Amino acid sequence: MKVIKSGKVLTENGLQKVDIQFDENRIIAIGENLDGDEIVDAHGLTVLPGLVDVHVHLRQPGREQKETIHTGTLAAAHGGFTSIFAMPNVIPFPDDVKTMQEYKALIQKESVVRTFPYATITTEEAGKEVVPMHDLKAYTHWFSDDGVGIDNDDVMKEAMETAKKEDVLIAMHTEDMAYRKPGASVHDSPINRDRGYIGIPSACEAEPLKRDLDLAVSIGNKYHACHISCIESVQYLQEAKAAGGNISAEVTTHHLLLEDKDVQGPMWKMNPPLRSHADRMALIEGLENGTLDFIANDHAPHTLAEKNQSMEKAPFGIVSLETSFPLLYSEFVVKEKRWTLTQLINWMATKPAKRFGIPAGEIKVGKYPDFVFADLDATYTIDASTFVSKGKNTPFDGWQVQGKICQTIVGGKTVWKG
Repeated sequence: MKVIKSGKVLTENGLQKVDIQFDENRIIAIGENLDGDEIVDAHGLTVLPGLVDVHVHLRQPGREQKETIHTGTLAAAHGGFTSIFAMPNVIPFPDDVKTMQEYKALIQKESVVRTFPYATITTEEAGKEVVPMHDLKAYTHWFSDDGVGIDNDDVMKEAMETAKKEDVLIAMHTEDMAYRKPGASVHDSPINRDRGYIGIPSACEAEPLKRDLDLAVSIGNKYHACHISCIESVQYLQEAKAAGGNISAEVTTHHLLLEDKDVQGPMWKMNPPLRSHADRMALIEGLENGTLDFIANDHAPHTLAEKNQSMEKAPFGIVSLETSFPLLYSEFVVKEKRWTLTQLINWMATKPAKRFGIPAGEIKVGKYPDFVFADLDATYTIDASTFVSKGKNTPFDGWQVQGKICQTIVGGKTVWKG
């Protein structure tokens, strides 16, 4: 049994000077003058619950040149994330029981944080045949075809009806390729057209989302919308939630911080793209009023050789696990004073854990013994060359931030110490 002492602990009652007693399975007690076999000293630091990210690309198996389970989860620990959900667009796709068993065994061997794998919604993410959710739910309760949309209305309806029957969650990347021209790389806006870029309109995301939300309200299944980026999507979500849908939605760190005017090259290329100032403000307000439920990251590592191509040829995506907390803490808590630390942790830990059904994201008796020690006064410069992730593809290289992750504990054991 261990006890964390001497830190300021973020509990449901705010920051408190209390001890935390825990073993490898759970938090046992929170209070004063607690005893243990080992004392973990958090003097001068703030103790936060481990962060939770429901949208991470680990690339392994199949694309280990971009990232591995080990490097990706170590990057998560470096960034303060103790529970992550791994997207299924790996090779082979985890779309049947045998492949999922092998995938989970690999995760068990290589991961340094809690890693929960998605299965695909359709076989090989081809959008044609719904996977055997009944068989797969023994191994996962989360299904996604992230990276591609499902165009066929009948297939989407079947997937949602099956998810409702099996009581599993569907997480959707909504994208209708009919709206996307070849070579499109950024938001379709005047500023990007003036730069000579081919744009992706908001309808590419929002219109298939509207279809999904109508189905989800009608069927009543658990539905989660990935990386919302535009005003129209926020409005559709408001309507669907008002109609009683069992619906949640995420917004990424980069969509909260950056806009189309900020694009300088392939490091700013992601899907969905950075949209207008009005869109970004709608996302911030949507998060604050509960239309958007929490923050995820869509950590998407690529090699620098891939990213250092033209805007048309470079792949979509940026890495984010190691930078999201200090970026958001610096901008919205310290600089703008728009959010409190408690709000930020609620969106980065508590709410995603609750929605995805894991006992994490809070420092509370009975929860996972997963903690982050942070020096909230420390300032530093983001340096992509020092990332633990194989991916160095970030638009935030050189940004000055405040709030440094000093130590990460998962299952009662330290997995990262700066």
